[in-house]
Amino acid sequence: MRKSTIAVAIAASVALAAAMTGCSSGSSSSGAAKALTVEDYYSQPNAGTFDKIYQACGKSIGVTVKSTHVPGAGLIAKVLQQSSSKTLPDVLMLDNPDVQQIASSGALSPLSNYGITGKGFAPGVLSAGTYKGDLYGLAPAVNSIALFYNTDILKAAGITPPKTWAELKTDASALTKGKQYGFAFSGINTYEGTWQFLPFMWTNGGDEKNIDTPQTAEALQLLTSMVQDGSTSKSVVNWAQSDVLNQFTAGKAAMMINGPWQFPVLAKFPNLHWATAPIPGKNATDVPVAPLGGETFNVPNTGNKANMSLAGKLVACITNDKNMVTEAKIGGYVPSKISIAAQVAASDPQIASFATIVKTARARTGELGAGWPAAATKIYTAEQLALTGKLSPAAALKQAQNG
Repeated sequence: MRKSTIAVAIAASVALAAAMTGCSSGSSSSGAAKALTVEDYYSQPNAGTFDKIYQACGKSIGVTVKSTHVPGAGLIAKVLQQSSSKTLPDVLMLDNPDVQQIASSGALSPLSNYGITGKGFAPGVLSAGTYKGDLYGLAPAVNSIALFYNTDILKAAGITPPKTWAELKTDASALTKGKQYGFAFSGINTYEGTWQFLPFMWTNGGDEKNIDTPQTAEALQLLTSMVQDGSTSKSVVNWAQSDVLNQFTAGKAAMMINGPWQFPVLAKFPNLHWATAPIPGKNATDVPVAPLGGETFNVPNTGNKANMSLAGKLVACITNDKNMVTEAKIGGYVPSKISIAAQVAASDPQIASFATIVKTARARTGELGAGWPAAATKIYTAEQLALTGKLSPAAALKQAQNG
């Protein structure tokens, strides 16, 4: 998940041609040239690199492809309008938490209609794209969040990456000196704040169905206590994930919570030495449960059966093994198939932590479906109340849950 579109290394586009050859061969059913439309929320340079994937996949099935790139903030409103006016594109990209909302409106067609089963994909990826038992969207590459740490700073302090909440709190305090905070995260009053809180809540047994529980209060107390003791800046309530990254690259935070889409940005700081590790749980034996991010590709229910059949082939190509590796490398994502993710992780230590996390990552809509946005709002509302000291964590969660 990211506030803006994925940061992309310019050099990644050079590798596209070779990686996009994995699409199945074939031609349109009538043998005549056909055209399909694709709609996504990518911006440049992302849009250009994905356009090449779309066009290569289109060529492999005998169609031309025209893509439209819509600003992320306006995509869902446009999709709902297109659905009512019957002007949906042939292939639609959606942020995975939006799939269930759009599927519930009847705007999407089950991917099983086109022989797409999602076999081999991580469970969380399938859950994110499923509505009432049917798979409607498939993400070729996904992301999550982990603990980033400045290896030079930790080594100088004689500290190894924390594996428990107690270690995180102690290490953050020890690493705080002068203008340098020990730990940084996003506690902003948007879905980004919720997204970054989820690993602490979920790994501790908290649940979005009811956030007024001791487990969730413990998780919120941990973050609140680090703001209170000064090892984390009070400004986290205003920081998006990009702001957290800025603190880290400026040497003002020894550790941070962030995602692999930041790899291309971090590469611009060759003198900054860093590594990643799973976000600590309360206990060292806790299996990290982090939220799953990433965009799905879907076949809208346009009513044009011939085009929908070809659209299914296009989605199958976009999400095949070779293309998911290409798409993962473009944005610092993790391939959605567990076996392919393991292959990439074996040759890329930066991805290794995230490949492990994705195995157990959860879809944000997995429990509440279309009701997720309301729950996400309650979570970041409670977080704001606690982090600013207006209410205790337990009282903040109670008020947000019942408000």
